[in-house]
Amino acid sequence: MKKLLQNLKGWACVTGVAVIAAVSFSSCLKNHNDDYVPQQPVALISAINASPDAQGVDFFLDQNRTAPYSITSGNSQDYIRAYTGKRNLIFYSSGNKIVSDTATLKDKTLYSVFLANLVSKPDLVLLTDTIKQPAAGMAAIRFINLSPNAPATDLAITGGNVLVSNKSYKGYSGFVTVPVNSAYNFEIRQTGTNTVLATLSNIKIINGLYTVWLQGISGATDQTKLSAHIQNNVFYY
Repeated sequence: MKKLLQNLKGWACVTGVAVIAAVSFSSCLKNHNDDYVPQQPVALISAINASPDAQGVDFFLDQNRTAPYSITSGNSQDYIRAYTGKRNLIFYSSGNKIVSDTATLKDKTLYSVFLANLVSKPDLVLLTDTIKQPAAGMAAIRFINLSPNAPATDLAITGGNVLVSNKSYKGYSGFVTVPVNSAYNFEIRQTGTNTVLATLSNIKIINGLYTVWLQGISGATDQTKLSAHIQNNVFYY
């Protein structure tokens, strides 16, 4: 794996793996930039395509495309460095703007930006991330409901505990802890019921931070149907 080391006031990041030295632990972020040592304040931002019918989108910061490849539906682009301050966040498809918004990015702060809903009714959702390490032997998972017409939802372990409850469209949780090194089956259920809307099967959770999201249209049977997805935001060593 090609590695990048960037140092900024004690904050060190590695490509694919990152070490945050400004805090009292070592963490690993997914980051694909080439070797470079920035001299200015910097944030990190990841882009996620949670639109069920946006098959291949490009994420731009202002006029700059942030990766040489497009993001397919249900997938994400690793963290990239971003100058701080007021920035335009834009998703394009085949050169056509889908949706845009502005955000003020802060120094040494991590963000995830989601493209949600159908291309004809797009939404942009920005979350502030964390790199706080869970206790030894634990990982942490958060959940966001990005289905515009699904009922309020719970994230649960199949046959086990409800991890997150009662999240409507754009609703999201904090990070909740689970034991590492296990193959999990997750269910996204209609809140307070056993009605399963989407599943994730045989997911190996290592020492790190994860985001699970629900996307798609309730009642659809084509490519826009409900589906669950997971991103590994951060891992630790």
